[in-house]
Amino acid sequence: MRQVVITKAGPPEVLQVRESADPTAGPGQIRIRVKAAGINFADLMARLGLYPDAPKIPCVVGYEVAGVVDEVGPSTIGFSVGDRVFGMPRFGGYSDTVVVNAAQAFRMPEKMTFEEAAALPVVYITAHHMLLYTGVLRRGMKVLLHSAAGGVGLAAIDLLRAYDCEIFGTASPGKHDFLRERGVQHCIDSGGDVQAAVRAITGGDGKIDIVCNPTGGTSWKRDYALLAPGGRLICYGVSTLAPGERRSLWSLVKFVFGLAWWTPIGLMNDNKTVSGVNMGHLFDHVDILRPQFDALVRMYEEGKLHPFVDKTFSFADAAAAHQYLHDRKARGKLLLVP
Repeated sequence: MRQVVITKAGPPEVLQVRESADPTAGPGQIRIRVKAAGINFADLMARLGLYPDAPKIPCVVGYEVAGVVDEVGPSTIGFSVGDRVFGMPRFGGYSDTVVVNAAQAFRMPEKMTFEEAAALPVVYITAHHMLLYTGVLRRGMKVLLHSAAGGVGLAAIDLLRAYDCEIFGTASPGKHDFLRERGVQHCIDSGGDVQAAVRAITGGDGKIDIVCNPTGGTSWKRDYALLAPGGRLICYGVSTLAPGERRSLWSLVKFVFGLAWWTPIGLMNDNKTVSGVNMGHLFDHVDILRPQFDALVRMYEEGKLHPFVDKTFSFADAAAAHQYLHDRKARGKLLLVP
């Protein structure tokens, strides 16, 4: 099989395509011949050596794939050779052949393309878990999405539209028209004073019910101040740690000294909630994830979800894909196509 390997910590050019022996499906597993694989910001953090959960470098990352089952392991039930599926490997998705546990694979709806299927797992399960499980989403809520034009942001927009919510989305101005087309009512320049812009739109007090923040640093503290009584700040990333294509000690120092600290007494008195979501740490909790995937597949079949793929890249162009994401050019998902 062919794989895209992180050969050492560094800029995108450290990614190389290498050959390796095909894996074999074991008991309770299936083997997938990959047609498309998703790229996520966590992959960039791993390449920089800033993602503590990643395998030791050299390694192969990648959390989501779509393709065709070509081998079913012993005692595996529910799948047959030839099934079109998407799945979530713990790592190793940057490969043209992947073995996953059957519990972490799902049949694709008939009308779903391989590109849509590879664009769905990580971002849509993250958005669904944040909003429906952690955020206790209700109809008509006011929700602020940072990085709204990214993969998780667009997934969240689909879910929020289904719940008739008022959406505030941050992005660079060049992406605002695109966000309006996707359903964002209030577009905010991510390079400006986001919190001041929200207050101006809402009449001065903010009163946001849910904030989804993948940025981290001082923005967590500023977003907390926007929350209405009963509001929830959901932290699901720290992209400020990777402002460029190389590691930055200065960014790490600023991040540490800019962290907000909350106490249980303060949270009680404010009637606010601060939550964290790390989907990588839920991979083995199939009892939590599978019902959510079932719900997402139903929503897709009902026409409520619209996975958006910005660009696809060959394995040989994996470095260019990472650079494109570093440059904050992406709208929605980027995919690797073997």
